[in-house]
This record gives sequence, C-alpha cells and structure tokens, in this order.
Amino acid sequence: MNSRKEDHEPEPASDTLSRDVHAQDTLLLTQCDMDQPRLLAMSGISIAVFTRRCPGKDTPNEDSAAIIPTGPDSAVLMVADGVGGVRSGAQASALAVQSLSKSIRESSLNRDDLRPAILDGIERANAAIIALGIGAATTLALVEVNGTRIRPYHVGDSDILLTGQRGRVKLQTTPHSPVGAAVEAGMIDAEEAFTHENRHIVSNVVGAEDMRMEIGSALKMSRRDTLMLASDGVSDNLHEGEVIDLIRTGRLEASAAAMVDAATQRMAGAFELNRPHAKPDDLTFILIRRQA
Repeated sequence: MNSRKEDHEPEPASDTLSRDVHAQDTLLLTQCDMDQPRLLAMSGISIAVFTRRCPGKDTPNEDSAAIIPTGPDSAVLMVADGVGGVRSGAQASALAVQSLSKSIRESSLNRDDLRPAILDGIERANAAIIALGIGAATTLALVEVNGTRIRPYHVGDSDILLTGQRGRVKLQTTPHSPVGAAVEAGMIDAEEAFTHENRHIVSNVVGAEDMRMEIGSALKMSRRDTLMLASDGVSDNLHEGEVIDLIRTGRLEASAAAMVDAATQRMAGAFELNRPHAKPDDLTFILIRRQA
C-alpha cells in the first residue's frame, strides 16, 4: 500500500497545553493543539512532548502520541501519524495509541518483557483500523524504555533517532517508503532524499492487510544521550544534522522549544523559492534524555 500525505497552507497556530508534570499515569494525546512542549520527569529520565496540528489547518491534528509509564524508570513511548489524504487519519492514529495502551496495561503482571504486549497491541490496532472499512491508516514509531535499555519498533516513516551528547548517531530507523529504501540501498543520499518529489509516499502503514512491523535490537542509552520519536512534520522540514544540533545538548525543554520554532519557521517558508523542500504538516515529537 502506498499512501501520500496531504499538504496544508501555513498560518499561525493557536491554543495551548503545557505544564510540568511527573510521569505517573498514562498520557494519551490525540487531536491536541499545543503551543509549547509539555515536560515530564521520571527516575533518571527527562521527557518533553509536543503535538500540534498543521498551521492554518481547520481539520483535527492527525498525529497522536502516548507516554505509558511501566515502572519507576521505564515506559513505552509512541508517536502515530495518521496518513493525510486518507479518510480518518486522526481516528487511525488515535486507535493505534489506544490499542497499544490497553495491551500494555493488560500485561501489567509482566513488565520486564513487554515485547509480546507491544506486538499484540500493534496487531490489535491494525485490525481495528482495517475494521473501520474506510481506508484509514497511520504510521507508528514506538520505543520501549527499561532503565538504561531501549528497544525501537516502527511501521511507516515516523522517525526514531538516538544521539549522543557529541552528536554521534547511535540509532536511526529507516523509513518504510520508496525513498527510504533507495537511501538504504545507496541509490540516493540523504540530501537527495530530503528534496525528492516522492518523499511523502509511505509504503507500510498500520491499517493495511500486508502491514509489517520492524523491531530493532535492544540498545543501551547512556547518560546524556537524547532519544527522539517524531512524525514527518520534523523530518520533512529539518535535516538530520539540524535536528541533532537542536536536541543533543542544553536543557531538554529548551531543545524542544527550539525544534518547534525551527520546524514552524521552515513550514512558514514552504512556498518561498529558497525553501522548496519545506512541508507544512502536523508536528509531533517526544524527546527523552538520560540525566547525568
């Protein structure tokens, strides 16, 4: 299944949802409009989350996000990007995070091994979205955090990136898309991919009979490492190097705010001759940093 994400005209955003909280209960964000990142804290981990519909968009934010604590220093984090141009993208992304949240809650007796619950939740989400019968679909980026260990899962082109304080990339998922496959095969480079005319086409989504899940190896997240999960509102507007420079150092809340500003400015210049690659879109990301 190939799906193309819809473009939108840029205008100023509105509404707000931002405050410091301690991450104890599940946080589900669907059809939300923030104007500042929301900050959370867990044992040894700082978290910033942001989600906002495309500037100037009248329909709901099609992105969803969730933070599901599973222990004092463990959680499951996810970003789902409803496929634009397909009916009920917002409903699809919400079903994805809700199905996974329910599956993980039901596995509360075995918090040390959440992989079966996560896989079951993704399968449930896929079945529920298909059952809508309206062609809805969503991408999904998910990371299981357990102390110093993380494990990524993804479907589609939402991004998972882990960087060290000095900017070394320790993990980056490959988008499930024709352009992502071309980069992985060495046919084009990252710069060509960033401006490719087909960069918005996705070849694998939750909500398809042939959906496939990609599961990464468990990795250690060292102190001061920063992990990002993001919808393509980030990756379609900011180069990988720009993202890394924004998130690798400094206070996490400042990094998150700077990324919102950078992506917003790039979207605002989408139709300028010197910004042909920018793409106004819903913008959602979660940043996690292990404290020193």
